[in-house]
Amino acid sequence: MSNEIATYLNERIDAGDFPSAVYLVAEKGEIVLHEALGYAVVEPERIEAKLDTIYDLASLTKVLVTGLLYAKFLQDDGFYSIDTTIIKLFRQLKGTEKRSITVRNLVSHTSGLRDWYPFYSVFFDPRYKTAAAVSTALELPAVYPMDSKVVYSDLNFIILGADLADRIPSGNLAELALNDIFQPLKLERTFFRPSIEYRREIAATEKGNQFEEQTCQEKYPEIHIPHSAFRNYQIWGEVHDGNADFMNGIAGHAGLFSTAEETFKIAQQFLPNYTTLLKPETCELFRTNFTPGMNEHRSFAFQLASTPDSTAGTKMSPESFGHLGFTGTSLWIDPVKERVFILLTNRTHNHCLPFENINSVRRRFHDLAIEYLDKNS
Repeated sequence: MSNEIATYLNERIDAGDFPSAVYLVAEKGEIVLHEALGYAVVEPERIEAKLDTIYDLASLTKVLVTGLLYAKFLQDDGFYSIDTTIIKLFRQLKGTEKRSITVRNLVSHTSGLRDWYPFYSVFFDPRYKTAAAVSTALELPAVYPMDSKVVYSDLNFIILGADLADRIPSGNLAELALNDIFQPLKLERTFFRPSIEYRREIAATEKGNQFEEQTCQEKYPEIHIPHSAFRNYQIWGEVHDGNADFMNGIAGHAGLFSTAEETFKIAQQFLPNYTTLLKPETCELFRTNFTPGMNEHRSFAFQLASTPDSTAGTKMSPESFGHLGFTGTSLWIDPVKERVFILLTNRTHNHCLPFENINSVRRRFHDLAIEYLDKNS
């Protein structure tokens, strides 16, 4: 193992950035480094992190499930393409300003839709929560001109996830992911809505939804959301994201739980020499810059390392692509050297607001990992 990486991450654990970390570094399809540090749960009890600890991956759901499934759908369906407008996906948009938004806009966050909205601010019939959230996402006015700038938005992937779910009889994104990703890859610790039997094997997140309650007050002061709408207990074994929780734990933007090793198995699907779910040529989507000249470089669902101040660090190929999760997770893939970097932490656990911004930790982790690979390859 790399003593430098472990030493550095333990320092950040001791500093209070996060209580646990599981990291994995792979090259050319083989795991080179894999280690667990710290405590996955600090309260209400102490449970050490293990290599197979399950983490709430948060927004890694956007790439590992929604992005992967949508790329597979586009390659297998001759009628739709990346430039299909969403009016073809959602007929109710006819006559609205959003009718010309394309799949490309949604996957690259150039749709002009707002970054976030508390869908649980209106209490819908429990049977129709997901449909109501998606309907609201489609009806909310755009806040930026389409294609004017990159504005990272959960709404883009909530919409994409809903479109995917509508393509199977059950209308269940988790079932689609199970059938098209988890089972083919023989994943056993990757799922939405983990059952109670896994609780002690899952890293805990925030105690209550204080962060989201504060965010609602700051971003939408005109919306009165009662304190009772937010969870006030230790979130452990259920999704941290409030909108995903509102949507019964299954959404296109968040809700996925997995381990570092099984995250790696999904990550392999984005590399042409290792994918079994996509055609090799489809993998070009993930390293292609759809937003040249804009404030952020985005490919199909991912951010590119060529983005100024990305968390890729200083040594990764510019074509590398990655994504972060609010709970403290991250995935970066270098398609040139066929390397995968995974860092799973639970930075929201046992930590009062504000949570630590761990982007500098991610950059240093990647630089240390690349130094190790370059020295030992």
